[in-house]
Amino acid sequence: MRKDLLTGTMQPKKSMVRIVKVDDQTVAIDPTGKQSGRGAYVALNPEAVKAAQAKHVIEGAFSMKIDPAFYDELFAYVDHQKARQELFGQQG
Repeated sequence: MRKDLLTGTMQPKKSMVRIVKVDDQTVAIDPTGKQSGRGAYVALNPEAVKAAQAKHVIEGAFSMKIDPAFYDELFAYVDHQKARQELFGQQG
């Protein structure tokens, strides 16, 4: 179980996506969950990603400025993964 950065709820790790702080200026989506760096987990909830952008949640968690394009990328990834999960069921 991991805590969702955006909602604060505990959820199974496999139903979440990891985002990682690669260096002092970069955050990235970590689909494998194994990339080195400080990580945080986000549930597959596109609406929460949009709300997090408005509240600067990821900026606060990683203590850095986040490019708005990252939120767009994260939203698209989460939306896609959620759709896959709904189509094919829980994988793994």
